Amino acid sequence: MLRLSVLVLALAVVAPAGAVTVPMPDRWQAEPPRVRSLLERAWAAETGGGSERNEALAAALYCEAARYGSAEAHYRTGLLRAQGGRGVRDAGLAKSFLSFAHELGHPQAGEALVRNALGDVPQQMPACLTDEHPYEHIAVVQEDKYVQSLPARRRDVAALVVRLAREYDVDPRLAQAIAGVESNFDRLAQSPKNARGVMQLIPETAARFNVRDPLDAEDNIRGGLAYLRWLHRYFKGDLVRVVAAYNAGEGAVQRYGGVPPYFETRAYVGRVLTMAGMGHMVPVGLRN
Repeated sequence: MLRLSVLVLALAVVAPAGAVTVPMPDRWQAEPPRVRSLLERAWAAETGGGSERNEALAAALYCEAARYGSAEAHYRTGLLRAQGGRGVRDAGLAKSFLSFAHELGHPQAGEALVRNALGDVPQQMPACLTDEHPYEHIAVVQEDKYVQSLPARRRDVAALVVRLAREYDVDPRLAQAIAGVESNFDRLAQSPKNARGVMQLIPETAARFNVRDPLDAEDNIRGGLAYLRWLHRYFKGDLVRVVAAYNAGEGAVQRYGGVPPYFETRAYVGRVLTMAGMGHMVPVGLRN
């Protein structure tokens, strides 16, 4: 199933030597899987998480999680807007997010409003809560320097992956990382095992998810996203197993009770999750 192409072995992303991962708050485990994933990625961007810090990206990801009604996401966005660097600091936005968090019952939001002296600051409605797709632009344009280094046609494919991911309720960064590792965003890619197109679908998977033309970028991406959505439900949001199953098949993951002991699959899981900004989720035994 969906074997890793030799073409993309050079896409590994390794955390800098000596990088320190700051532990995430334990209470995040109670959040729904999609919200928790956004919070985890925002935390990695805010704290460094093994790569460069990016507070603008963190703010966008926290706000995306806030759109799902998460008090914790509102709180974290408010703190970042109140205490972050010049590029993200905005007292009006900070007051709005912390006020929303307080109204949603966050136990620390009221204290944060007082501590940051936001009482007399006029509230400002955050545009990211009202924009139709606030995160998509940042995911492609700001976050991924590798994608921006690609030729224009492949950047367009990467953008299409991100745009369609929301339609299938698949994490845009995960979808983009899988497409990058599978085909390097090449719509005509074909592996020796006859996996084809952007998402490297083998004929059985293409037929299973109604892909008529595997070399048509949108048709292929939709098939891959449909498979990812199915895997996400099948493995109840366990992204490590989802990624492993995309490479090795859900049967192998079930049979081994987790990531199969195949070198290719173990390397694949590490590459995809790292490229997706989820390197902290890679099981210890799979890290470089």
